[in-house]
Amino acid sequence: MKIVMLGAPGAGKGTQAKRIAEACGIPHISTGDIFRSNIKAGTELGKQAKAFMDQGALVPDEITVGMLMDRIHETDCKDGYVLDGFPRTIPQAESLTEALSRTGEAIDAAIDIEVPDEDIVLRMGGRRACLHCGATYHTCFHPPRLENICDHCGHELVLRDDDKPETVKTRLEVYHAHTYPLIAYYRAAGVLHEVDGTKNMDQVFAEIREIL
Repeated sequence: MKIVMLGAPGAGKGTQAKRIAEACGIPHISTGDIFRSNIKAGTELGKQAKAFMDQGALVPDEITVGMLMDRIHETDCKDGYVLDGFPRTIPQAESLTEALSRTGEAIDAAIDIEVPDEDIVLRMGGRRACLHCGATYHTCFHPPRLENICDHCGHELVLRDDDKPETVKTRLEVYHAHTYPLIAYYRAAGVLHEVDGTKNMDQVFAEIREIL
C-alpha cells in the first residue's frame, strides 16, 4: 500500500501514520526526515536543498520529489509506505503522480483525517512539550502526573509558539489556501478516504484499518 496522509495541522495524521506503518510493516516517511538524512549524508540533492534552506528559501518541488523518489525506492519500501507531510500543494501532488507514473506506480490511498478548525485550535492550545527530553503531553487528553512537569525528566513543560492559538489560526489559513485542495485532487483520482478525526485515537485507527 502506498498511502498519503491528509488533514489540517493537529488533526492527528502523524500519530495515525506511525500506527499504520507499524501495523502494516511499512515505513513512515516524513519530508523532514528525508531532508535531514540527505543533508547529513551529503547527497547531491541534500546539498542543493541545504543551499536553499541556508538562504531561508523554500526548497523547489523537483528537489523534494527527487529525494522522496530516492527514498521510496529503497528496499524497505518494497511493500509500500506512508507519506506524512508531502504533498502539501497541488503542484507537489502532480509532481509526485508524474514521478510515480514513470515507474508504473501510483498512490493507492489518500486518507483525510477531518477535524473542524475550532477543535484544532482547542487541541493544539492544550499541547505541552518538554524542551529537555522531547516528551509531549496534552492538558485534556494526556496530562502529566504533576501539572506542567515532565513525567520523564522532571523539567518544566511549555506551550510552544507553534501551538499558540494565534499561530494555529495562521497555520490553518495556510492549510486551507494551499493544502486543502488536495482532497479534491485525490477524490478525482478515486483514492480518497475520509475519516472522522474528532473520535478518540483508537476509533480513528480502527476506521483506517477497515479502509485499508
